[in-house]
Amino acid sequence: MKQSIGAKTLAIPTPVWLVGTYDAAGKANIATAAWGGICCSQPPCLTVSFRKATHTYAAIIERQGYTVNIPSADQVTEADFAGIVSGRDTDKFAAAGLTPVRSELVDAPYIAEFPLIIECRLLHTLEIGLHTQFVGEIVDVKADPAVLGEKGYPDIRKVRPIAWDSAHKGYYGIGEFLGQAWEIGNRLKK
Repeated sequence: MKQSIGAKTLAIPTPVWLVGTYDAAGKANIATAAWGGICCSQPPCLTVSFRKATHTYAAIIERQGYTVNIPSADQVTEADFAGIVSGRDTDKFAAAGLTPVRSELVDAPYIAEFPLIIECRLLHTLEIGLHTQFVGEIVDVKADPAVLGEKGYPDIRKVRPIAWDSAHKGYYGIGEFLGQAWEIGNRLKK
């Protein structure tokens, strides 16, 4: 029998993303987000969730767009830092030694040093409770050529994204390849 732990945010793993925005004054900011994921395939969309009290919440509402910057495992320090301090008080780009690049497609910056960038135009806002979920339509995905695989798409082994364990508040790398999607399950077909 399973043991009840209660209603908690223990869906593990969750992504480690840095959400890029410009505030009302035009200052570039990044905020670490783990509450997010792909939510629709047509149109291609993803979500991120923030509390109303955050600097990033106000910036997304103001600018109607954001970027999702996916760090590599060797950028875990910068990713953690962006979630520790507020963009109201700190220039996170400068403090972390990162370079903001103005998106040509949405009113938000992305991080030059990160291997994978997703540019989103705000499509929907959903007030859930403590957090507001922002649904962004993906208008482009940008990748460093070094992380592309043989089909021209990002290769997870080259990107080396970070996963968040909310239960133990830890960061983890991605593990071994387990099997090909829509194939390995065929073993159970009769």
